[in-house]
Order: sequence, then structure tokens, then C-alpha cells
Amino acid sequence: MELLERISEELQNGNYIDVPKLTREALAQGIAPAVILSDALVAGMDVVGEKFRRDELFMPEVLIAAKAMQSAMEVLRPKLIETGVRTAGMIVLGTVKGDLHDIGKNLVGMLCEGTGYQVIDLGVDVAPERFVEAVRTHKPDIVGLSALLTTTMPRMREVIESLVEAGLRGSVKVMVGGAPVTEKFAQDIGADGYSPDATSAVEKVRVLTKY
Repeated sequence: MELLERISEELQNGNYIDVPKLTREALAQGIAPAVILSDALVAGMDVVGEKFRRDELFMPEVLIAAKAMQSAMEVLRPKLIETGVRTAGMIVLGTVKGDLHDIGKNLVGMLCEGTGYQVIDLGVDVAPERFVEAVRTHKPDIVGLSALLTTTMPRMREVIESLVEAGLRGSVKVMVGGAPVTEKFAQDIGADGYSPDATSAVEKVRVLTKY
């Protein structure tokens, strides 16, 4: 549909003023919320991600597109809930205990929200028991652990061990990331996924949630 294509294009342009207006217009025309989500919003963010990988877009442009997606989701999310459509999934994010860095974590959260996920951000300096409680309370699809310091990387293992001890490990996927974190480290501590940067983190999230 022409309107869905326009929403996608305006999202790619980062037009966070018109995208929610066009989303309302699409709803008024009777277009199903699930169709707007998949064929306009997620489709638009897919193009943004691909252009970023090809160095045709840069991070500020990605962020403004994500903001446009978020503004549209504020309009669309209640309608998705009303019609019983499940959004992409839920993610709990946090920087592990002892680490106060949050730029990377915040970027991952913003991009995941921009792709249709619900994000619960626990902030920084998050103890293992808080991650456990968040998993027990929110029942997310994924827990994302961030660390920027080599000295706090071992906390990631502690979170995973705490989830095992609480009997929750089998119910949630664990992703790890941060400047010093590597694929091998992720495998060694038993994580389900690793990403070296925010945009590839979103791709990994979608693989793990099969979305």
C-alpha cells in the first residue's frame, strides 16, 4: 500500500513528527496494526540497518530513525495489545555490578525498541539478584548484559550462574556485549549470544527471538 510505503520512507528519513501522524492515518483507514508494524515500521528499520552496514548511513541517522520508530510505536502499541498481536518480544537490559557505563547499553535499548521490542532497562551497577528478580517478574525473552571494564566482565558469569541457581536459566536467552567482551568469552561463560556493536546486537536479538 502506498501509505505503508510512505511511513517506511519517512521513518528512514527520521521524520519523527510525521511518522506517528501517518501511523494514525493508517489505523483510521482500517489497516491492521500488525501490518503497519511489519510492512511499514519494521521494514523501514530493516532498510536503515542495511544502509548502516553499508556505511550509507551513520549512527546519528540511525538514532533519529529509531526515534521515529519509537514515536510510531507509542501510537501503535495500544492497538497491538487490543488486537492481541504480540510485539517482537521483551528484553531486560543492564550494565553489570561495579560498572557505571551505559552508552552502549542505551543505544542497544533504543535500537531494539525501534525494531518493535519492549525494553526493561535496569540501568547500571546491576547486581545478579536484580537480574534474577527482573526475569522472574517480567519473564523476558532475552537478558542483555553490558560491561565496559575487564574487571567487571566476570560479573556476567555470576548473573548466568544466579539464573541457573534460581531455576530460570532455561526460560531466557542471555546476550552479552561491551568493548572488552569477545565471542569466546561469551561461549566460555555460557551466554547464548554476543554482539560487538549495537546494530549487530539487534540482529542477534531477532535471531534469538526468531523474529
